[in-house]
Parts: sequence; structure tokens; C-alpha cells
Amino acid sequence: MVLHKKTVSLVALFLLLLVISSNYVLYHSSFGLQSLPGNFNGVVVGSILDLSLVAPLLFLAWQRKFSLKYFIVLMATGLIAARFIIPSEYLASFQSVMWLGVGIEGVLILFELSLLFMLVKNVPPILRRIKSSSLPLLFSFSRAVNEKFSKQPFIHVLCSEMLMFYYAFGTWKKQPSTEENTFTLYKRSSFVTFQIMIIHAIVIETLGLHWLLHNTSIILSIVLLILNIYSIVFFIGDIQALRLNPLRVEEDRIYVSFGLAKRMEISFKDIEEIIEDTHTLKQKIPSTTIEFIARDFETVHPDLLLTLKSPVEATLFMGIKKKYQQVAIRVDDPHAFKKIVKERLEKNKQNM
Repeated sequence: MVLHKKTVSLVALFLLLLVISSNYVLYHSSFGLQSLPGNFNGVVVGSILDLSLVAPLLFLAWQRKFSLKYFIVLMATGLIAARFIIPSEYLASFQSVMWLGVGIEGVLILFELSLLFMLVKNVPPILRRIKSSSLPLLFSFSRAVNEKFSKQPFIHVLCSEMLMFYYAFGTWKKQPSTEENTFTLYKRSSFVTFQIMIIHAIVIETLGLHWLLHNTSIILSIVLLILNIYSIVFFIGDIQALRLNPLRVEEDRIYVSFGLAKRMEISFKDIEEIIEDTHTLKQKIPSTTIEFIARDFETVHPDLLLTLKSPVEATLFMGIKKKYQQVAIRVDDPHAFKKIVKERLEKNKQNM
């Protein structure tokens, strides 16, 4: 069933890229322009439907996330994309449809600006809540935002970006916690070194591509420049978040995060079983399992696998929420980690 869902998702992504690329080639290549009929209105209508209806549906199928609000946003985005993909001389008869997309996006932007205003207004109480909390910042910040904006995905995405910039630029004087109940996840690997290598590769690629594309397509060169700068900021923030937020074992729960990519709060009362069997740990990890494992060029396996009584929610990149049945963890001091987890788990069972 899981394999079937992945196959459907990959097929949807392939078809999405095919729809967008074929429409672009149709209007921006000599072959495509030559294939246009004399009365091109029918072709333009087909392209508009492709970009505003078919592409959003394929995108939703790829993401496996279906909601009416999301679909309307994607439709409006498709109409705006059509203004850039289809030359203006072909859109003369469809200006009202194009402006519909701009209007929808405008309304959504105003709504999001109002949410942004509410966030700014609530920054002082959120900061007070964070300062009064003993939790790691990734968790205390998320909890404080959830108390104020529990059902606002835009706010959660924005706060995720705020965390990225904070860790990338505002944490260089901070030192990671060295308490006995904290465990780092990356020192037994070359993960951080690998991340730094990626940053160097992006910098070299940025300089080379920007120079090559600057004279041929200034817009494309600027877009790629912005995306690459964003990627560099993300990797720097991710490294800092990984360093400064070690796994923490409290009396009743575990706080575990892996940089900015994912984090999870696991209560001991939700743990069904701790799996340490080497043969089981070396098997392929199913998609219902979230990994907190620093991977590099070598094949590594978790130190233990926590099986949960019922799926528990984790927070992924951009504030996306997803539930998992198992948690695979690999730390730098596995013996001490296993000992404290077993002790706390047994203690919580006795108190239940």
C-alpha cells in the first residue's frame, strides 16, 4: 500500500513537470510556435486549463494533500503563471480570466498580511513564554506559537522561516547544552562536514551559473541566485540548530530534533516497546518510521527503535505535521542514552 502511494506520487510529479514543460516549450520554441494553428484561441484555452486546473490537481496528488483552500490558491497561482508562460499577444482575449487569478492572489495576500500583523502584535507574549520555558528553543517557540495560532498554516511556515534565519545569523555566540540528560546526534558521523561541502558547492555553482546566465536570461539568473542564497542560509541554520539542540531526556518525555528538518516530542506513556535487536535495526526502515539519524557516506543504523502505542505527531520542515508509528534514533553516546531511556520508561510505567 505504501509502495502504491509512492508510485502514484512519483507519477503525479512526472506528469506535473510534463504539463508545465510542454506548455512552456509550446510558446517558447520554434518547433512549438510552428505547430500552433492559425486560430490559436483553442490552444490558449487548453494551456490555461492545464496550468489552472490540471497542474494544481497533479500537484495535490504529488503532495498527497487535498484541501479546497489549497486548491484555490494553486488555481490562482496557475493563472498567474500562465501570464508569464503564454505570450501577451495570445492572451488578448483572456485578460479577464488572467485578472481573476491576480484578484484571488491579492485577496489571499491581504489575508496573510492581516495574519502577519497579528503575529507581530503577539511577538512580546510569545517571547515571554519562550523565556519562561525550560524546553529547547525549537520546542518552546513552536509551543508558544501554537497557543496563539493553532490553525494557521501560513503563520507556522513564517515562524519556521524565522527560526531558520535566527539560527543562521543569531546563534554564533551560543554554546550547546552539556547536561547529563542531553545527547548529540551528529558527532559519530561526517554529517556537518558533508553539509559544509554542499554549501561550498552551492557557492561555486551560484557564481558559475549567475555569470553564464546573466547575459542570456537575467530573470532566470536572479531567480537561481535567490534560491541558492536561500539554500545556503538554510544549511547554515540547519547546522546551528543541530548543534544547539541535542536530544533531551526529561522525566516524562523525550525531546528530539534533527536540525530544522524535523522535531518530535515523545511521551514515555506513549512508548509501547524499545527495540535493540541488531538484526531488526539493520532491516529497511518503513515509511511509518521517522529517523533521527545523521547520515553521510557510510551506511549507518539506529541505536534503538521506539515503537509507539499509537502514531505521534512530528513537525517537519516548513511546519508540516505528520504522524509516525516508530522512531529510529542514533546518538553519540548510545550506552548512556539507552540506560536513561530504560530507567525513565520503567519509572513512568510504575507511576501509571
